[in-house]
Amino acid sequence: MKAMILAAGRGTRMAPLTDTCPKPLIPLCGKPLIIHHLEKLAAAGITDIVINHAWLGEQLE
Repeated sequence: MKAMILAAGRGTRMAPLTDTCPKPLIPLCGKPLIIHHLEKLAAAGITDIVINHAWLGEQLE
């Protein structure tokens, strides 16, 4: 099964946290938000994941 994570928003409502860090990399309970999503998708049997990124996206690569 395939999934797409939409992670391209600038996150203005989360400023100043998102001024230098994209939303998916903001830590929550010691792990970046995107890791929580990836773990849940993997646990659900998702094998192909595409991540749509833009704002500070080079930090995700």
